[in-house]
Amino acid sequence: MATRKLGLIMHGVTGRMGMNQHLIRSIKAIREQGGVRLKNGDKVMPDPILIGRNADAIAALAQAHGIERWGTDLAAALANPQDTVFFDAATTQMRPTLLAQAINAGKHIYCEKPVATNLEEALSIYKLACARGIKHGVVQDKLFLPGLQKLKLLIDSGFFGRLLSVRGEFGYWVFEGDLQPAQRPSWNYRVEDGGGIILDMVCHWRYVLDNLFGNVQSVSCLGATHIPQRVDEQGRTYQATADDAAYATFELKTPGGDPVVAQINSSWTTRVRRDDLVTFHVDGTHGSAVAGLTDCVSQARVNTPKPVWNPDVRQPFNFFDHWQNVPETMAFDNGFKTQWEGFIRHLEEDAPFKWNLLEGAKGVQLVECALQSWRERRWIDVPALAA
Repeated sequence: MATRKLGLIMHGVTGRMGMNQHLIRSIKAIREQGGVRLKNGDKVMPDPILIGRNADAIAALAQAHGIERWGTDLAAALANPQDTVFFDAATTQMRPTLLAQAINAGKHIYCEKPVATNLEEALSIYKLACARGIKHGVVQDKLFLPGLQKLKLLIDSGFFGRLLSVRGEFGYWVFEGDLQPAQRPSWNYRVEDGGGIILDMVCHWRYVLDNLFGNVQSVSCLGATHIPQRVDEQGRTYQATADDAAYATFELKTPGGDPVVAQINSSWTTRVRRDDLVTFHVDGTHGSAVAGLTDCVSQARVNTPKPVWNPDVRQPFNFFDHWQNVPETMAFDNGFKTQWEGFIRHLEEDAPFKWNLLEGAKGVQLVECALQSWRERRWIDVPALAA
């Protein structure tokens, strides 16, 4: 058994997501476990170089997490033939340009989503990667959440019978910045800086819906800017120009051709009274389930109570009592780390990895369709994207 290095350029990891999920909980964790084991017993050890604009910040980050290599010169990093992979978790607006630079330098690509702010750029990057013959992947983290993996187990087992509908609720209250500091950066609320919850979240819903329930056929979406004024990181009041909530309905079609209706509310202006920050309630002819980030509960047809509507009598049922926890039959690792390991195996031994730049482009496509629906106040069909 041998261990070989994988030179990895990590760009944009001083931000919250890039630092916590990709650097600390994925690449650092993989290094601490001794690398990624391949089928033949060999191991692959990521050897990252952290690249960012602020030398002090990037140096401090590297030192804090035992990363020997760091720098501020992206061009020099791309010119190093020992670093064969480029990862980006910086701003969406810059991503197509950065990915094109890396692809033209012959690097394999792994990146956060959205892969672009518009479909034209997203498809252009995908086609460029195909033309250059490099491997590419896009983060689809919610598919690897324990709650959604348990939900997929129910789907694969036939538990639901025929799928009927999905109701998703995502979000929490993001403070305006005056009473308490906001939990999200101010650029999230400025459309000119690539902000907006539709751009941020609908690309997630595309891969969740497509991979778990059925391919998206059409969308009706209403966006809103409920909080028109916020306070930024410097204490300055600014106008929120981006949407902070979205109310969307999707028409899906299962692999067997059955129609499914999905409704997903996404909001940074809601106070949570549900099982988790995101929940998916799935109904089928033979059973129902509700999945959150880590847990999933189910109710079979034979365990379904029979309530009767009577507003004059206090409800005799506690409806939460009729659900059963889906047990954990396997150990769940961090979802970002799990997908990193899958992509590394794809690079090193050509293991299957379906979540590529085309899948990323599908997310951007649904964002555009949702924005068009909001703008034109009508249903928008979502055409298939050919590979």
